Amino acid sequence: MEGAAQIAWGDPVVLAALAAFAALLLILILCLVAVGRAGRSARMTERLAQQLARMGGDVEALAGGQQRLAGNLQTVSDTQARAQVSVVQTVEARLGAVQQHMNDRLADNAARSQRAMTEMQERMKEVLHGQTTRTTTSLTQLQERLATIDRAQDNITKLSGDVLSLQDILSNKQRRGMFGEIQLTDIVSKALPADGFTLQHTLSNGKRADCLVHLPNPPGPIVIDAKFPFEAFESLAAAETKEEQTRALRALGQATRVHIKAISEKYIIEGETADGAILFLPSEAIYAELHARLPEVVREGFAARVWIVSPTTCMATLNTMRAILKDARMREQAGEIRKAIRQLHRDVEIIGERAGKLETHFRQAGEDVNGLLTATARAGKRAHRLDNFDFEDLQSSETPSLPGTS
Repeated sequence: MEGAAQIAWGDPVVLAALAAFAALLLILILCLVAVGRAGRSARMTERLAQQLARMGGDVEALAGGQQRLAGNLQTVSDTQARAQVSVVQTVEARLGAVQQHMNDRLADNAARSQRAMTEMQERMKEVLHGQTTRTTTSLTQLQERLATIDRAQDNITKLSGDVLSLQDILSNKQRRGMFGEIQLTDIVSKALPADGFTLQHTLSNGKRADCLVHLPNPPGPIVIDAKFPFEAFESLAAAETKEEQTRALRALGQATRVHIKAISEKYIIEGETADGAILFLPSEAIYAELHARLPEVVREGFAARVWIVSPTTCMATLNTMRAILKDARMREQAGEIRKAIRQLHRDVEIIGERAGKLETHFRQAGEDVNGLLTATARAGKRAHRLDNFDFEDLQSSETPSLPGTS
């Protein structure tokens, strides 16, 4: 019974036995109830007795089955115990083999990992060395570029100072005039010879011109005066609306007209200067604006015999003037050139005469040389005859011809 207490209650046989026992107990209760009502019917009592008898047999059979079930359960328990022991032993053996295999695999993996780590360290060293080299090169290049940037920054700072200085110059009317004169002086000194122009020349009317170019007549000396209508042009550049641009253009044209009139009245003097003058604008932008948007002002300058030039066109005009100066100087030197040619012709004639005399001397020297050669040939022949004859024979043969002998 101790073994029966350890029977698994979830087994179907045990459940069936319990169900039979519960049914038997229910039947006994019903029988008791039925016996309490024995007075109802004798036939039911007999039938109940029969059923009780059959139930008793069933209970006995159930008891026998329970005993057999207990034996089977014990057998199953023993078999299960042996199976557990066998399984544990098998599992232990397999676990040992698996553990040994795992140890081998772990050792192999550790060796491969070690080799991989060594190779990775070598590659990392190479990569780090290359990265260090490239980083050093990059840092060197970066340092050079930073040095270049520093120099550029210094140049920008210097240029900013120059721009501020230029702005200060352009903001002052007197300095702006000096700026135009300096630029004109630089252009003229590069294009013309030093004696071809005069700076700050005072005319007979007491007016001082920025530059007087000494051209021959015609056209005669011509004045170049530098003007810079900066305020009007600055207003035009700052204009945003169409009305502001119109007003600024009108102001620029008016300022240019004032300069044209002043140059025409001051620097065109009949008999002293050429019948025209040049207005020098030291700004290509202002020159372009006048020709593009104020062509009537340019035409008014032509009518007043004042020609407007920019630094570029002034250089071209001065090159033309240099050619005129060169041609005039060549004409001035034409007489000297003719005189030099006549002297050269006379020198050639003298050379011809002396060459003729030298030819005569050479001819006489040649004749003398030919006579000398002839005499030398005769002397050679005589020496040869003297070498071939006996002096005694020669003396006897020549004795009768001696003067004073008998």
